[in-house]
Amino acid sequence: MTVLVVTNDFPPRQGGIENFVRSLCDELPEVVVYTSREPRDAAYDATLPFPVVRDRTSMLLPTARITKRAVQLLQEHGADRVLFGAAAPLGLMGPALRRAGARRIVGLTHGHETWWAGVPGTRQALRKIAEAADTLTTVSSWCEDQIRPALSPAAAQRVRRLTPGVNTRRFAPNCGGEQVRKGLGLEGVPVVACVSRLIRRKGQDTLIKAWPLVQESVPDAKLLLVGGGPDRQYLEELAVRTGVSQDVVFTGPVPWAEIPPYVDAAEVFAVPCRTRRFGLEPEALGIATLEASAAGKPVVVGDSGGAPDTVRHGETGYLVDPYNPVAVGVRIADLLSNPQHCKELGAAGRQWVTEEWSWTRSGAVLRELLDV
Repeated sequence: MTVLVVTNDFPPRQGGIENFVRSLCDELPEVVVYTSREPRDAAYDATLPFPVVRDRTSMLLPTARITKRAVQLLQEHGADRVLFGAAAPLGLMGPALRRAGARRIVGLTHGHETWWAGVPGTRQALRKIAEAADTLTTVSSWCEDQIRPALSPAAAQRVRRLTPGVNTRRFAPNCGGEQVRKGLGLEGVPVVACVSRLIRRKGQDTLIKAWPLVQESVPDAKLLLVGGGPDRQYLEELAVRTGVSQDVVFTGPVPWAEIPPYVDAAEVFAVPCRTRRFGLEPEALGIATLEASAAGKPVVVGDSGGAPDTVRHGETGYLVDPYNPVAVGVRIADLLSNPQHCKELGAAGRQWVTEEWSWTRSGAVLRELLDV
């Protein structure tokens, strides 16, 4: 029962979707991955316990050539199950793979399929993708609400929730934060961390704008921005204009394997994510928030798309208006001023993630959907 995984979202490219797809591969008995070319991919692929076939292009699209290659791999490896790492647009290859012998086809949806569901043309394409698959999965209740109406009644009934899991052994309290603090010169000061790509949707600019208000209550508080991205220069300049450049620490890109200690280095984890581009660019879920909860950190999360699924408001952290730096600043300042409340929220978050967001549960759902 070999599964052919067809995806553009695969390491060494960094990101939540890439880690999601990679981790799901570990939950399947036999896997072959067909994916796009990435810098330094050969060295990464050599570490994996399953074969990875890289296309010559940097992005797989459902063209005739790539569809033919996917069919060849299905047959060469004796695969009879297919998992599309992103249903749109790769799921358009579904009918050809079905004719070639695929018995079960599952398409993962993330954030971008939500706008496919709402735009004429792509809406019809998404409907075709769902008809060709046995199941489309969604990562959050919000994504499901957006996608279901675009599908036929029969396909809508086959939609299932498949969320990422969290490795609670890697993301755990005291998993190396003190070493990170020492290395960054943050010993003995309150730290708020945001671990994410530096892009507008994640709301790092809101945190910087909120920081003067935070420092009115907690003067020595530092903001730790972990990750790289196209907004680095904009955020650095914003910190200068806001007068907090000495209190904002940029780490640059950090390999995913080294992320847990950076989360552990903080008292509070904050990502005031927001929906952009007239609703076409939402936050589908936000696995980093759940990882922070697993590390025992209270979380402050923007109310965007499926992000509310990652926090129990008032129990593991708080939802905030991502367009309101004052509200964000007040919430963060209140948490930093109440260490005991932070500990209580963090402990509740770790218990919740341990019980309900495990890879064991996610893997069981996927194996059921693929019938393996």
